[in-house]
Amino acid sequence: MSSDEKCLLRLFRALSEANRKSLTDYAEFLGTREVVASVVDVSQTPLAIPRPEQESVIKAVKRLMLTYPMLGRDTLLQDTSTLVTRHVIHKLPALEVIDELELLFKRHYDAHLQAAANQEPS
Repeated sequence: MSSDEKCLLRLFRALSEANRKSLTDYAEFLGTREVVASVVDVSQTPLAIPRPEQESVIKAVKRLMLTYPMLGRDTLLQDTSTLVTRHVIHKLPALEVIDELELLFKRHYDAHLQAAANQEPS
């Protein structure tokens, strides 16, 4: 185990159960940033992935990233990070954050469509 891993484990063990959950959620979110799409032909229409009744914010981010594979992760990173932080740090309710994430991804998709329409030759 590296010194960083030992330090992280020591810090994790010192946290309350609620803060451990928040840290785990945030670590999962950071892990989604590392995922590289391996699909060569990316769908240009959103995939029909239904929103479950019970869903964590992190799972919602993962679902929305799969739903909108045509959107660049870099364009969503800052806004998505802000919303996740509002949930994890500022304790904004998950349902409210997920609703905002849904709107965020839809706005980015609409902008993606508009940009594609503007690039088509007449």
